Amino acid sequence: MRYFIGIDSSTTATKALLIDEQGTVVAVAATEYDFSTPQPLWSEQEPDLWWHGTVHSIRQVLAQSAIDPQAVAGIGLTGQMHGLVLLDAGGNVLRPAILWNDQRTGAECDEIRRRLGKERLVAISGNDALTGFTAPKILWVQKHEPEIWQRTRHLLLPKDYVRFKLTGGHACDVADGAGMLLFDLKARTWSAELLAALEIPESLLPETYEGPAVTGQLSAAAAQATGLPAGLPVMAGGGDQAAGAIGVGAVRSGIVSLALGTSGVVFATTDGPFVEPEGRLHAFCHSVPGRWHLMGVMLSAAGSLRWHRNTFAPASSYDELLAPAAAIPAGSEGLLYLPYLTGERTPYPDPLARGAFVGLTVRHTLPHLSRAVLEGVAFGLRDSFELIKNAGKVVVEQVRVSGGGAKSPLWRQILADIFAAELVTVNTTEGAAFGAALLAGVGAGAWPDVDSACQQTIQVTGSTLPNAQTAERYARAYTHYRALYPALKPTFDAVAS
Repeated sequence: MRYFIGIDSSTTATKALLIDEQGTVVAVAATEYDFSTPQPLWSEQEPDLWWHGTVHSIRQVLAQSAIDPQAVAGIGLTGQMHGLVLLDAGGNVLRPAILWNDQRTGAECDEIRRRLGKERLVAISGNDALTGFTAPKILWVQKHEPEIWQRTRHLLLPKDYVRFKLTGGHACDVADGAGMLLFDLKARTWSAELLAALEIPESLLPETYEGPAVTGQLSAAAAQATGLPAGLPVMAGGGDQAAGAIGVGAVRSGIVSLALGTSGVVFATTDGPFVEPEGRLHAFCHSVPGRWHLMGVMLSAAGSLRWHRNTFAPASSYDELLAPAAAIPAGSEGLLYLPYLTGERTPYPDPLARGAFVGLTVRHTLPHLSRAVLEGVAFGLRDSFELIKNAGKVVVEQVRVSGGGAKSPLWRQILADIFAAELVTVNTTEGAAFGAALLAGVGAGAWPDVDSACQQTIQVTGSTLPNAQTAERYARAYTHYRALYPALKPTFDAVAS
């Protein structure tokens, strides 16, 4: 029996997951850490936290499983996207990594659009310039820390710093690379035009690989640190969203992944490099060779429900809060909820957007508000679905839902009705780390390709079908929901100022 390890270096912890050749999860361990906010809107992290977390978590899964480390046949990597790691010629970290949720680069985003034009930028990269992406962070360092920039010899993403510590090499997968805003989406590699416009030498960037490809071998030093055998192949892996989609089997067109956590992510695999012309969707390469994906992001999905419970019913469990909401008619008797509690990204990249209840009357009770929150989040996620269907000509056959919000049967039914599509759950719950482990298995030959790996390890465990009558009622309510943001945008801006 051979085994494979998936490493997921997220913003708050590094997880190691060990699976066997049947895709059975044998052991899981996570090492937590924090990030810093040295100034308002800034978000930074020391890269060595990811490495120490990797070492500790790998040793934990080896101890839990008691397997012979020689039986491990490959490592796949995933992690938080868009972060900027700068190394000097000796491989030393020059400054703390600037993370995906850092918001300091608004001026740099404007500068990128000025140099290229938004239309050309979206046509090449598939994306508009947003503060979360890596390229604006690079421009910020060029302008504000020129002495650091002059010493920079390597630009890496967070998980690829872990790769560097494991193998001593500099490499990146195409899915994570596409999230830097420096990629030619169609060519699946760095764009010479973007690099020239932003004055970034290509020599600073790592070589790119498809998700299952071998990018290097475990060094003697990393073997000693982790307890794994030297020479173990390390595969490219993928950014956390692409690896997470593999982890639930969303690897072909028609199967859409919906991650319903604090934020909400709608992820659709496409057979071509489709682009939403206004850049309202993210368009990246997939970790599946020869495929791409479109992605919409809502900032406060299950986060909206958590806020609602903590504010109005802190002593109640989620089940207790939502049970009475099941008796409220679809549409919450005219009550609508906007889920923009922390601004929004899709379809409105607007940090000043705000949440709202609209249509309140004396008839409405707490159960009405609870159901309206569930419906409002579902309407907001449908915005991403509509953009995806229009941009990529994607026919949604099935939605695979995961995350904490997926535990609610009522919310699953509401989502199925509002999307007018089948909603299913699957047997895998470890997300990106599981996807990274599958990519390692494909690279090591345990499965011939990613599709086969998912077919053999991932099974549907539950299905929620839409109710045609309720779906029609929600379709009418959705038109009212869509009118709210344009109407309230001037108010949001005024209140924020």
